[in-house]
Parts: sequence; structure tokens; C-alpha cells
Amino acid sequence: MEPTTAVLLILASIAFFFILSIILGSFFTVETAQVAIVQRLGKFSRVAGPGLNWKTPFIETVVHRLSMKVQQFDVQVETKTQDNVFVQIPVSIQYKVIPEGVEAAFYKLSDPVKQIESMVYNVVLGHVPKMKLDDTFLNQADIAGDLRDNLDGSMKEYGYSIVKVLISDIVPDQKVKAAMNDINAAQREREATVSRAETNKLLLVKQAEAEAESKRLQGEGIANQRKAIISGLKDSVEDFSKAVQGSTPQDVMQLVLMTQYFDTLKEIAGNDHSNTVLIPHTPNTLTDLFSQIRNAIVAGTELTRQPVISASPTADRQK
Repeated sequence: MEPTTAVLLILASIAFFFILSIILGSFFTVETAQVAIVQRLGKFSRVAGPGLNWKTPFIETVVHRLSMKVQQFDVQVETKTQDNVFVQIPVSIQYKVIPEGVEAAFYKLSDPVKQIESMVYNVVLGHVPKMKLDDTFLNQADIAGDLRDNLDGSMKEYGYSIVKVLISDIVPDQKVKAAMNDINAAQREREATVSRAETNKLLLVKQAEAEAESKRLQGEGIANQRKAIISGLKDSVEDFSKAVQGSTPQDVMQLVLMTQYFDTLKEIAGNDHSNTVLIPHTPNTLTDLFSQIRNAIVAGTELTRQPVISASPTADRQK
């Protein structure tokens, strides 16, 4: 083989491999849930989807690959409520690139996370300072909803969609949290005290009702007992008067008192632990006691029969 032919063969082989590498290098693949930005001579050309794609050698280049997955980042916002309490509000933002907004997402924003973070601060600082601390906890879901609506409306211009905004907690200062716990504990203790007082009141009322009912029944029992005693005494007096001629009711009452007197002495003597105090207890004392009771009853009856004098003679002369 001549030298010239050998050189030509080597050059042809090199050219073949060079052209083959260029052709093979013009193919590129894009992963699932990704898109590729293809530029032609420095200008945006198209968006390449997942799979095997072709670009024109030396003219088109793949400049960037964008993820189409839902992404999340967290923002810690510190602000003050209407009642001058500083709180930390952790906000989680979930966002993704809109398929038809890939060009805007790549060319219009250099850092979408910083843009979204700035808008989060703007919306939160526009809402929370107008609310009191308790209202902030109650309206946590409303704040998250307003954040999503505002962010989604603003970021669509840049090719992004806000999927969800989550406010996981509202964290006040530790001293404020301790004070809130003390207030809650005091309120619950007050409610428990009121409940215990109502229970004690109900118990006292029921005890008073039971005691009143017991007193009523006891009074009825004593009244019935006295009625029975009086009825028995009446029958005894009548029977004794019939049996003993010339006896009077006073004689019978003295006999009854004497009988009860001796019965009482018998009971006291039969009880070893008696603490009863006795008045003078000679037989004559019973007669005197009976006479005093009788005289008091007679005197009271006489006083009730006398007319009441309206005014003295001295008062009539003064008039």
C-alpha cells in the first residue's frame, strides 16, 4: 500500500469517528419529571420533554434542566401581634413549575425561593399585626389560605404554581407561653372550684332537707306519743274515779306523778353510766311541784279573763 493511500485512509477514519461522535452527541435524554431548556445560538428554542431528544450539532445546546416535581421549603417569620406579643410563625410552602410556564420560570426568575420568601413576609406582616394573639391562633388556617392565594396569583406570572401553604404552629415567646399556661390553669381551677362549690351546696341542701324531714317525723312521733300519754292518763283518771268513790282528778294526777317518779328512780338505779342530775326528790316535793303547776295554770287563766286597761288616770288628766 502506498503511503499516500495509507494517510488518506487514516484521515478518513478520523473524520468518520469525528462525525459519528458529533451525531451521537446530538442525542440527549431527559429524566422523568424533568424538562430541558434548549437554546439555539444563545436564544431560547424549545422545551425538551422526558425521553430521548435531538439537538442540532454546534447550533443548539441544553442550558438547564428543571424539575417538575412539587418542591417545598420553610420560612421562619417573626412578627408582632396587635397586643404587642412577638411570635415566630413557621411557614412551609409547596410549589412547582407550570408545564406551560417553563420558559418564564427559567428566564424571569434567578432565585424563585427568595422571591416566594419575600412575598411570604409581605403577606404575613400584613395580616398578623392586625390580630391579637388569641385571634392569630384561631385564624391560623385563614392566614395560610390568604398566603396561598396571594402567592399563587403572584407567582403564576413567573411560571410557578403554589400547591399548598402550611402554618404548622404559632410560637410566642417562652415567657408569654408560660403566662398563657398559668391563665389557662387558673381558669380551669376556677371552674373546678365553682363545680365543687355547687356540689357542696347540693349536699348541704339535701342534708338540710333530710334533717328537716327527720325533725318533722320526730315531732310527729313526739306529738303522737304525748297524745297517747294524755289519752292513757284520761282513761286512768276516769277508771280510778269510778273505782274509788270520793277521789278527785288531782288525787289521780298526784298518784300518776308518784308512780312516774319511782319508775324514773328505778331506771337511774339500773344504769351504771348515768349522768342524770336529780332535783330534790322527797315525796313532798312532788306535791309541791304539782301545786306550783296547778297554781300557774289557774293564775294564767285568771289573767286572760281580766279586761285590758287602755290608759292610766294620770294620762287622762294630762289630756
